[in-house]
Amino acid sequence: MEMEQELQWNAAQSIVIGVDLVAAAKQHLDFLGAVDRNRWLYEGPGLDKAINRYYSCWLPFLAKHSESPFFEGPLVVPLDCEWIWHCHRLNPVQYKSDCEQLYEVILGNHNVVSSVKGASKEETEQVWKQLYPTEPYELDLARALSDEPAKCFEHTKRSDYDLVSAVKRQSPFFYQVSRPHMNSELYLEGAVARYRGFLHLIRRNKERSIRCFCVPTYDIDLIWHTHQLHPISYCKDLVEILGKVLEHDDTDSDRAKGKKLDTGFSKTTEQWEKTYGCRYWRAGAMYRGSAPSPLAICHDSPNTLTKKVVVAHKDQRLFHLPERKVLEVMLEFVGLRNVPEEHKGRLFVSFSKEQPDSIFNAKRRLNILSESGNKQVAYFQCQASGKLLFELMSQSSSNLPLLKPAKTVGSVSVSLEELLSPASNLTMEKWLELVPNSNLASSKPICLRVAISVTMPTTAPYVLHMVRSRPFSKSSCLFPLPGKGQNWTRVIDEDGEEIISLQMRDFNKSKGKSDSMLRQEVIAVTKSGETRTLAEFVGTEWSLIDAQWSICFHNNQNSDGHLLKLTGPRNIRYFTGRKLDYQPKHCEKQRRENEFMTAIEFSAEHPYGKALAMVDLKFGVINVKEDWLLMPGAITAFILCDILRKVGYDGLSASGQNLKDKCSNQDVAYDAENNKISCDVDFKVNGHHKEDGGGESGYRFKSGGCGGSGGCGSCAAVVVNVGEHLEVEDGGEETGYRLKSGGCGSGCGGGCGGSVANVSNHHKEDGGGESGYRLKSGGCGSGCGGGCGSGGGCGGCSAFVGNVNDHHEENTTEAAKKNGAGCGGCTAFVGNVNDHHKDTIETTKIVAA
Repeated sequence: MEMEQELQWNAAQSIVIGVDLVAAAKQHLDFLGAVDRNRWLYEGPGLDKAINRYYSCWLPFLAKHSESPFFEGPLVVPLDCEWIWHCHRLNPVQYKSDCEQLYEVILGNHNVVSSVKGASKEETEQVWKQLYPTEPYELDLARALSDEPAKCFEHTKRSDYDLVSAVKRQSPFFYQVSRPHMNSELYLEGAVARYRGFLHLIRRNKERSIRCFCVPTYDIDLIWHTHQLHPISYCKDLVEILGKVLEHDDTDSDRAKGKKLDTGFSKTTEQWEKTYGCRYWRAGAMYRGSAPSPLAICHDSPNTLTKKVVVAHKDQRLFHLPERKVLEVMLEFVGLRNVPEEHKGRLFVSFSKEQPDSIFNAKRRLNILSESGNKQVAYFQCQASGKLLFELMSQSSSNLPLLKPAKTVGSVSVSLEELLSPASNLTMEKWLELVPNSNLASSKPICLRVAISVTMPTTAPYVLHMVRSRPFSKSSCLFPLPGKGQNWTRVIDEDGEEIISLQMRDFNKSKGKSDSMLRQEVIAVTKSGETRTLAEFVGTEWSLIDAQWSICFHNNQNSDGHLLKLTGPRNIRYFTGRKLDYQPKHCEKQRRENEFMTAIEFSAEHPYGKALAMVDLKFGVINVKEDWLLMPGAITAFILCDILRKVGYDGLSASGQNLKDKCSNQDVAYDAENNKISCDVDFKVNGHHKEDGGGESGYRFKSGGCGGSGGCGSCAAVVVNVGEHLEVEDGGEETGYRLKSGGCGSGCGGGCGGSVANVSNHHKEDGGGESGYRLKSGGCGSGCGGGCGSGGGCGGCSAFVGNVNDHHEENTTEAAKKNGAGCGGCTAFVGNVNDHHKDTIETTKIVAA
């Protein structure tokens, strides 16, 4: 069987395509990025004018140039016309028909280059002006959004194809393929190989008269789109491969269970894995969920937009954090061979990093497909070094009350560095021989079939925790500082190392004068013991780092709703809530949005904003994407938290009583004269949405917070019912039934989370505590578990365990093993690939384009 599968894959790779798809895909991604920076092309009057120019100007221009070139050099297509042409070509059958009807030939892209390639446009523009003297070559934003009606040219040839709808369907695509790893040559080479496999699968179905709506993953879809953008080559290649031009049906976007897209993807997965003997899913190629809500375009003058060059001031380097590379991993255990009879029964695999990992510091478990019949796929992020350790575990299949701890049968490890080598193509699926347990006697080596896929590494965000020095409380995860006063705030990194301490001080530059001259300053003590002033409040602004940066507060009456500006070498605006990349997904929404602020940079490159950092005001966690923002971002976050604390929102308090009851549902406003925010925002923690730092509930829960909030603790666990058998799903520390946990509920619940199954009463949902088997739990609610990634939330990792054959899910979550608020940084997904396509937390959904 494996030989036949290898032959099929080799047959797929022999498919000849007349385009360099790797180079073309990179250009394709650059173009989509340029269009996304000009979103007026997505809808409205700008789109209408672009369509009119496409039919009236570009297609006639291209037809004349194709018949008799105007000049030797390449034709450069205007951006707006290129976008409409792009969407038209992505319906290859319709485009071929329209071209033949309107111009009698297929209008291809030979000797035509994109507007984003930087090639000389002078020759094209000169001819354009001769042909269309009243129509400018470029359509800019001002003219696109003006009331000026679109010009109608005489004798314009038009198709009946609805290009407005085509644009609407294609607009969300860029978000799905816009992550850095997609532009990697190694990743794209794998995508091209998989595209050939996709075409071969369709060819086999055609030869066998099998009807199947084949649905691609996003890496395959990117290459498929790229191929279609070369219409003459695409038609020629597909006629040779399939005997016809393959239609690209993008009209169906309903991902609901049982719908065409869902069933098509399930069938494609089944056929692919049977035909090629390898997994269809791929890390970084699955559905990310809907794109975040956009922010309004910045209309500032060019002089006020961010400069690309940042001058590094000496005080910005008071502390240095090492760069950490992170990659995404998808993992499935497919089969098992040669297991001794005494270990037959309940077999599963525990996986973890062999060495400590600041992003994925956990031990998870997965079923083996051949043993359980349930297809489970894990998704998580980890540092891009070291080894993954897989341990085959055996557990008694007797009734749960008599269950004994699982025993290790054997183990094997896989090097991430080897997976990242060019020879691996970022994937591995093969039988691995286990090193048996010393007590195991086996005549044949035990082998585990492992399927792994990884992305190319990217830079991980920097995560800082602000921990105040306050009296110790049992209900708090924030510990007091030995030898320091109560007004200091430590800034610590993900390893728990203190990198700097900050303090807010009142001072009066004109001693002896009235209190109206009172000023404030932020004092820092470095690791070396050096003390210096990093910020001063003067007049109505904060001046940071020797006046390199300044903070100017605003009320919410400004045009785009930002609360403050951080101005300096670059201009950053802070908005209340989690925006853009940090926008909450799934159960993260249980957190209140006014507990966060997002730092957004607007520039010519990112006119709709680029999310650079997020501050969790409640737990004092700062997530920063770029190192130049570490120091100014940390000081800004410290000042914000200090201001909020003065009005009752004590997010950095060690007492566990984070807010005062006086806060109500109104906006935040900044009082420049008195240097404070008048907090009338509902940060209330009493009642149903209480989210404290932990503490022991009435059920002896030892918890570390909840949901996406934070908290400490060791690692979470939940006893769940899967199928007919109860299983113990734990995040690491397993001592019989004494599973300690660090808590994470469905986003709220303050230390007791949602459903924790009573193992003697099956699905009893209680608040936690000792339900017969001394589960010490910090809550594992019915939601997605603790957040991570977007800056707040429980540390460590979270997991989603799905039952493939049935229609239910069971969740487990693991909280941070650190003191402090904890910020996750990794997420594990265990779910159904073939049938349900459930969402992962953060970035992936097992479903296709």
